[in-house]
Amino acid sequence: MDAGFGARGQDLTGPAVNLVPSQYRNVSVADVPVVLNEEDLRSHLLGRPVYRRTRYLVVRSHDASAVVEVSKRSEEPLFSPVTAVTLLAGADETAMVDAPDADTAVPTQLARVAAQQAPDARCVIVRGRYGHVNFILDPAPIRIRVVEVVPPWPPKLVDQLNRVLDLAEDLPPVDLIPDLVDLAALAGTRPAGHYLFPCRAGQGNQAGTDAAVPVSYLDEIPERAPWTLVGCARSKSIHDWFYGNDVPVVDMCPRNLAGRPGQAEPAGRAPVLTKCCLLEDRVTVDGGLVVVPWGASVAQIRDGLLLAVRTAGGR
Repeated sequence: MDAGFGARGQDLTGPAVNLVPSQYRNVSVADVPVVLNEEDLRSHLLGRPVYRRTRYLVVRSHDASAVVEVSKRSEEPLFSPVTAVTLLAGADETAMVDAPDADTAVPTQLARVAAQQAPDARCVIVRGRYGHVNFILDPAPIRIRVVEVVPPWPPKLVDQLNRVLDLAEDLPPVDLIPDLVDLAALAGTRPAGHYLFPCRAGQGNQAGTDAAVPVSYLDEIPERAPWTLVGCARSKSIHDWFYGNDVPVVDMCPRNLAGRPGQAEPAGRAPVLTKCCLLEDRVTVDGGLVVVPWGASVAQIRDGLLLAVRTAGGR
């Protein structure tokens, strides 16, 4: 049988946190002429034919909805009679919402809609893009803290992760907790009359607390000045190559910044995903810390996300 995320590897008689049918063709919608309790639904549905791929039924009566799981006599013929009915979520704990921009095949999108439109419901049925209907039962997205420096805006790593999650049909719901370190505040921890940033792409000119403070960029190999380098170990090595090693440094490496207590999530509660330019072609994991290369590809971002999910106890 095709199970959802919460059901994968679990007995559905127990809790099914983050249960999302992995294919919405496993979900059928039916109006029923009975009260939406398990006894009446069982009496109504037993023996009725359902499509061979149907595992879940969204049943509706007037303005109320509920979700049941059904078993069938066989999955070989096109239709087969129902042999067992289990109520997964009753009408008093279920909400049905419209979210025309949401892809209901993507668990993170379902969890996002549930949190925004029906945060108190145990089960949220979503009618989404293309008119497809799916549901999420007992949403509990995996929280991942993402440590990143800004600018640029939007925060690149957070933006990349969100773009991966928006297409991730095979990952459980994820809630990203951005932990952003502002370069202006970071540079301000070491006031200087001149700052040197790794490159112009980081918009380092916005990091000075005083607009009159000059800013230079290491990748342009400017003429030597009495500056303070706002960079990382790789930036320091490049600086030393061209100018020697006598320079004050403000460390902006997200990997090192991730070691401080999290601002958005209590320490030790959520895995941390961040980046480091000392990694060029691989993703590493050390306990609860997952690190991708600074210029990570989409594939590497996905690998890091999967490692973070596994670190948090997901699939």
